[in-house]
Amino acid sequence: MTGAGGYDSPLRRRLRQARRIVQAAPVVGVRGVVVPAFWWDGHPNFGDALTPLLLPRYGIVPLHREPDRARLAGVGSIIQFLPERFDGAVWGSGSIDDAEHPLPSAHVLAVRGPLTAERIGAEGVAYGDPGLLVGRHLKRPRSDGRVVLVAHGHHRRDEELLRLETAPGVRAVNVHRPAPGVLRGIASAGAVLTTSLHGLVTADAYGIPAVWTTREPALIGGDFKFRDYEAAVTPGRSRFVPFEDLRSPDDVVRRARAVDAARVTALCDGLESALRRLPEVLGALPRYPAGALHR
Repeated sequence: MTGAGGYDSPLRRRLRQARRIVQAAPVVGVRGVVVPAFWWDGHPNFGDALTPLLLPRYGIVPLHREPDRARLAGVGSIIQFLPERFDGAVWGSGSIDDAEHPLPSAHVLAVRGPLTAERIGAEGVAYGDPGLLVGRHLKRPRSDGRVVLVAHGHHRRDEELLRLETAPGVRAVNVHRPAPGVLRGIASAGAVLTTSLHGLVTADAYGIPAVWTTREPALIGGDFKFRDYEAAVTPGRSRFVPFEDLRSPDDVVRRARAVDAARVTALCDGLESALRRLPEVLGALPRYPAGALHR
């Protein structure tokens, strides 16, 4: 919803910004820095909210800015929004589709996967979706053993997914809810079935067996972002299963697979090492909290 009182309205954006700045204080303290950053903030979605959730844990308070004013691009399929002249840092971002989108002036620290790296002309960079890092910062709740269904926002009213949701041993999470609750809902699963990329990423962050599938309407870019991500986390192997083979909770449990924990550790280490280079490529950044007051 847009308009005077909608999620995307200037007032609501300012209120979210103010809330994030305040919420960063207990995590960042007085040693943090402030960086103008871009992530998708046009509608509520837990995956898009991972940039402001994660960065304060590394001493960085992101202030949301449009791409032409941002110095950092964060989590999500947002490469296509960056202007070709973008000369800020890219950390874990991904392309939405197969289209080439060269960023010759960007400081590419990390991208979601090798397919994105090819599309933007980046070599020798770290791979991985930063959502994997939630496993290092948010303790996993006790598992309830159930299959958790994570439907992309476009698929929340899909009749077949709704039917599966009512089966014994299955529960659903709403990706439009605030990120901490969604993450806890996924992290307490016994297995995950998802049409949302960050449902898969979150499962992998906690070593939970998962499987992904597709439904109509098709997502923009089709399955590109899944293939890109899996080329980094499970190279040569996909956990895609057609939905017709996932009609029951038992089907999901039987087909779901966990990623190699050592691979996730290596990707997370690479993402954290890449983020430590931010001052090197962007120069001195304003200190928090004073720097957050500059609009």
